[in-house]
This record gives sequence, structure tokens and C-alpha cells, in this order.
Amino acid sequence: MVDARWDDAAGRWLVTTRQLPHQVDAGDAVTGVATSGENVDKVFGKGAATGAAGADGATGPDGATGANGTAPETTTWSVRELVLGVGALCEPRLPDIEGIGEFEGKIFHSARWDHNADLRGKRVAVIGTGASAIQIVPKIAPFVGHLDVYQRTAPFVIPRLDRAYFGWERAALRNVPGLRKVVRGQDWFFREMQIPGLTRNEHLMAPIKAAALGMLRVQVRDRELREKLTPKFTIGCKRMLISNTYFPAIARDNVELVTDPIQRVNAHSITTADGTERPIDVLIVCTGFHVTDSPTFELVHGREGESLAQMWGREGMSAHKGTTIHGFPNLSVLMGPATGLGHSSMIYMIESQVNYFMDMLKTKRRHGADVAEVSARAQGEWNDWIRDRLPETVWVTGCGSWYLDEHGNAPAVWPSWTWKFRAKTKKFDASSYDLRVAKPAPAVEAAGAR
Repeated sequence: MVDARWDDAAGRWLVTTRQLPHQVDAGDAVTGVATSGENVDKVFGKGAATGAAGADGATGPDGATGANGTAPETTTWSVRELVLGVGALCEPRLPDIEGIGEFEGKIFHSARWDHNADLRGKRVAVIGTGASAIQIVPKIAPFVGHLDVYQRTAPFVIPRLDRAYFGWERAALRNVPGLRKVVRGQDWFFREMQIPGLTRNEHLMAPIKAAALGMLRVQVRDRELREKLTPKFTIGCKRMLISNTYFPAIARDNVELVTDPIQRVNAHSITTADGTERPIDVLIVCTGFHVTDSPTFELVHGREGESLAQMWGREGMSAHKGTTIHGFPNLSVLMGPATGLGHSSMIYMIESQVNYFMDMLKTKRRHGADVAEVSARAQGEWNDWIRDRLPETVWVTGCGSWYLDEHGNAPAVWPSWTWKFRAKTKKFDASSYDLRVAKPAPAVEAAGAR
């Protein structure tokens, strides 16, 4: 994904160094936007939100609390609009394994990396083989003493088509008008062409499947190991992973792929169901995130006092156009229900939601309204539209991924073309909302803490 940002100090566009930017590039871009110009005074860093609540009248969310990072006390803000931009893959999910609390060595989740942990020469175990693990394993395998990788399901790993930009390419991307949009559009189009294959036309995914299995065949010569690494589900049902270095790392002499289920974690070892006990010094858990049951949902309360967690736990996750929720006036959610993707960039979806939100603000201003609350009917119709299309997709073919909730639905993913989502969010649909003037209401103390 080609990305660039304008640097006021340099007076030019800053372009990433690679086709698929590494963490340094991505981090610099995000930090640059957050700290540039007038934005810097509007950002409260190093804090933690502790709750948000809507008034019991017709006023939408009017309180949000959090530690602002610059003072020990809690700060309360009164706001007319609340946008949840916390993301979907942000709250680590720890594995429910017997004895894991008894482990006496270093243990941490991949998303909460312990930078003080010295892995050199140590016996390390990695639980999980998802998007985090396939990045971590190749990086640490060369210098750890021994590495055990615990796999429940073999993922599809496709080649990483990436390279550094030449100097002239970066110069052209900075200076040629429209070129960045053209290159970004090409990347978007290539990824969008996967949708027919992800909607039960499985034969259309044959080239991608062949590329994945072909790379596995070339990089892993051991037949028994290759069989363990071969996926047994429809491609696309679980998240497709991208790496050129994962399989060679697994094939190293100091790495063992363990496919027997974990029975328990001991003080200094892991025991699997076959009775084998493997000693370890460090345990890294790459077991994903709370997506359909994020703790963040417990912090946001609607006008009736019910939290998002309570409502979605009872009814399942849903939101009108993935953004607004009946009973939670003036609340908008980025990357909300049915907006996630298994094939393309979430930036495209977020941009669509932000455009929808901005048009909502303009519409409210024109109508002289303070409050916008989507109707139950509109939200229900949208949710029905999503639900009707899910059976046509590969995500519900039975592989058991984090896309699914406890009801077997896939509320995390958008089941169609991304351009359709952009078209449906291009204009704010005022007829689907109750637009009204806020009634005076007493101050509401933010609720829900963790």
C-alpha cells in the first residue's frame, strides 16, 4: 500500500521506502500525522480511557473519562460527539490453558512485547501460528537456543511481494501529480479481485492457493513437516498470511513444530496431550485479540445505561453501516461490526467511515440538530443485508476463525466488495436517523472502569 504524508518542515511529501512498509515507516507516518501542526495540542498521550456514558435524555454521549498521561488525576470531558477509534486488534487475548499462571519464566503476549527479555540462547516457546507468530518466529529463530512453535491449525501463507523502492521511484511518487493515487489504485484493484473467490467461487482462488502450496513445497523439503504445515480448510476462511521467511524458519534445526494439543503449562515446561514435556525459559503467546468481545465495549454506555458489551452480548454485534448504533446517540465506531477485511486494506474502510461521519456532522448542522440516533429499523435492515450475504462467503465454511462470534456469525468481516461499502457510506442517510435538538439533562458521570 503506497502511503505518503506532507511534511511541513521539509516542505515535501514523505514516501515510504518499501512497497509494503515495515514498522519503522508505518510508525513514523502515524506519529508524524499525530504530532504535526495543530494536531499536537489536541492529542492526549499515554492515557487510558476508563469510560463513556450517554445522558438519559435525548443528548447522546456527554461524558468521557481517562487519565491524560500528564497528571495522576482523572480528567472528564463533556463532548457532543464520541468516535471510538480503538481498533479491532488491540486487546490481547490470553490462552485459557491449565497451569499457565504457574509458569515461572518470562511470559508475555506478542502485542505486549517485553523488551527487557533476553532471548539469546534461551529455550523459547511460541503458542500460535497467526499473523503475529509468522513475523516473530523468523526474527528470533536464528539466535534463540531452541524454539518450540505450537500450532493448532496450519495457516495459508502466501508469498510476500515486496521490495524497496528505487530512488527515482520515490522521487516520482513525491513529485508526479496523481501518481500516488494511480499506484494505490492498482494495489486496491488487485486485492479487490479476490472477492469473487472469497464468495464461494473457490476455483477463482486457485492461483493464490497454488502460490501458497508451491512456496511451501519449495521451502520445506521434509515431507512429514510439510504435511503438518499444509492447511486443511478452504483458502480465505482464516486470515491469509504473508511471509517469505516463516517456512524456512520452521525448517531450522533448532525449531520444532508441535501439533499435539497443549495439556498444561508447568513452572518451567509445557506438557502436550501425548505426554511429552518440553522445557522452556520464555513463553510468547501469539493467541490473537478480543475482537467480538473486546473489553472496550464494557466502557461505553448508551442512553438507557446499558453497555455495548451487554447489548451485543445479548443480540450479537451490529451497527448501521458499521458506524452508528441504535440506543447510543452521537456515538460513531470506526472499524465497527461488519467492516473488517480478509483481503484488503482497512485504511480504505476507515476513510469511508470518516467521510460518512463528516457528512453526518454537516447534515446535523443544516438541520439545527444536536443529536443523531439511527433508527432500530434502519440498523436491522442493514444487519439483515449483511447476514443474508454471509452464507455466500468462505468465512463461514467451518474453519473456526476469529472472524466468528459465539453464535457462528461473522460480524467482524465485510461480505462484499469494498467499493460497495464506500458507495453506501458516501452520503449520510438522514432518513434513517432521528435528528433532534438535545434536551437539557443533568451531568452524567462516565461509567465503566477496568
